Amino acid sequence: MSTGIDHIRIFDTTLRDGEQSPGCSMTPQQKVVMARALAELGVDIIETGFPASSQSDREATAQIARELRTTTLAVLSRCLPSDIEASARALEGAARPRLHVFLSTSPLHREHKLRMSKDEVLASTAKHVAMARSYIDDVEFSTEDGTRTEEDFLAEVIAVAIANGATTINVPDTLGYTTPDEIRGLFQRLIANVPGAKDVVFSAHCHDDLGLAVANSLAAIEGGARQVECTVNGIGERAGNAAVEELAMALKVRNAFYSLDTRLDTRLLVPTSQLLQRLIGMPVQRNKAIVGENAFAHESGIHQHGMLRNRSTYEIMNPSDVGWPNSKMVLGRHSGRAAVGHRLRALGYALEDEQLDQVFEQFKALCEQQRVVDDDDLETLMTGGVAGRGYRLASMTVSDRGQRASAQVELSDPEGRKLSESALGDGPVDALFAALSAATDVELALESYQVHSVGIGTDARGEATLSVHHDGIGYTGSGTSRDIIEASALAWLDVANRILRTRQPAKVAATA
Repeated sequence: MSTGIDHIRIFDTTLRDGEQSPGCSMTPQQKVVMARALAELGVDIIETGFPASSQSDREATAQIARELRTTTLAVLSRCLPSDIEASARALEGAARPRLHVFLSTSPLHREHKLRMSKDEVLASTAKHVAMARSYIDDVEFSTEDGTRTEEDFLAEVIAVAIANGATTINVPDTLGYTTPDEIRGLFQRLIANVPGAKDVVFSAHCHDDLGLAVANSLAAIEGGARQVECTVNGIGERAGNAAVEELAMALKVRNAFYSLDTRLDTRLLVPTSQLLQRLIGMPVQRNKAIVGENAFAHESGIHQHGMLRNRSTYEIMNPSDVGWPNSKMVLGRHSGRAAVGHRLRALGYALEDEQLDQVFEQFKALCEQQRVVDDDDLETLMTGGVAGRGYRLASMTVSDRGQRASAQVELSDPEGRKLSESALGDGPVDALFAALSAATDVELALESYQVHSVGIGTDARGEATLSVHHDGIGYTGSGTSRDIIEASALAWLDVANRILRTRQPAKVAATA
């Protein structure tokens, strides 16, 4: 390409398309915080919002423009004079502004959304791209629903946009409909045949309705695209957008295949993901690629044994390259003797084979009581204590009447004594957690809380999962019960008991 682009530009639309996802809206200040993180991550373009749609987006764009002076800032605009004027005003303080205008091009959108003919779409494209260019030199034009547009007409629209000053051409897969082979060929033909195509940057914007957003974005790169529009954690309309962390690491890990990379500091992918989760309160699933808690976690004995021999047997990336401190050997009922022995050695215990066999038997028995066995549990096994012992829920009463909810809990402490506490809260779960905190003297800062069904029909149970921080350390707890409030209490105690075990005086093991 004559544009001389030697890397894949990352156009991050977390603050615009991502924020349009239900439940993901952000205040202007939250957008500023996220924009700082995106700039530090190294994205090339940050789309800050849709100024014509809300005062909040205008305020956010203005605040971000005052602070970020080296990153290109884009805003979205329909092909309407009022939109373009509002966008230009919002970008007045930006050091590197981009005006992003879009217009639907597919037959369905032309007929049912725009009620415009092909000639009218062409005329609108020419008029509004030229108007945008009269305000700002850097103009991106998007053909909404481009992958469902007749290819000859799509090429005609793009040619008109280029002729009237567009410097970036974005062909969105707005409905996540296309396939990798289709989009690769489409970009190849457009870049080869549209007049002026080689003097602009072609961009892909793929949605994940069929789970193909990242695959389609990579295929578009193979077809000649040199900008990809994506979001942190893949948030966005419906099933979301291409996830920036997945795209970036696919290019890095398979660089010998693509011969192209981004300019992102990939070590910041996990911190950036976690920041977004905190800002919008939407955690990613544990098995999410790159940034999920299980992305570098291993519980299977076969996998753990391979990892202990050579990390590359079951990992294609170094966790530190994306921001995780290290791989995690999760000890649970699928773990083998080798993994337990390795962890005990790391804790300072040198065991003979017969001793390890005895500890491993106790370990397997403990796994029948709890999902995960942590270092504190292993220490307890080694010092002759009762692993897993701690506070147990004897009974609870929760009431949500009036302005505040109340909860009363009765617990059995590690010595078998009964104690009870009560507390008020903004809701039944808040009151429950406050009562548990008072009873155990453990303060937990709640970050996320989820409840879902396990099983079906009359055998279904509720499982509660929560993520918390205590003294700067993150913990995850889970509990299962037919009553979701009780499951929530069990999840809270799952974490509290692990913390309480760390407060117990250390004992000297007989086998050290």
